[in-house]
Amino acid sequence: MTGFLLRAAVAALGLWAATRLVNGVVIDDPWTLLGAGALLGVVNAVVRPIVLLLTLPLSLLTLGLFIFVINAGMLALVAAMLPHFHLSGFRAALLGALVVGVAGWIGSWFIGPRGRIRIMVHRP
Repeated sequence: MTGFLLRAAVAALGLWAATRLVNGVVIDDPWTLLGAGALLGVVNAVVRPIVLLLTLPLSLLTLGLFIFVINAGMLALVAAMLPHFHLSGFRAALLGALVVGVAGWIGSWFIGPRGRIRIMVHRP
């Protein structure tokens, strides 16, 4: 449970960064931001693997680049479910998904696969 909450917080942080960096990604209030982070985690855990499996031939044909489109679709799905989360179009969804993905990638360095915060100390 702690791992999911940490990952949802990282997703919310990525969504916040997307609202600041990408024109066309608008989240009206902080509660929607937190809800969008949690809902994005659920969508990525439940819906995304099914969509990845169904679009595997297309992903192989495009050498994996179609996965960016799938990530944009997952973000658009979350925006469609929440009334105070708005995307202006596909470009905003694609760039927003890239920002959220980079934030999640950086967050995974600190959270790790078991959902615990890791602190690395380098001792000479």
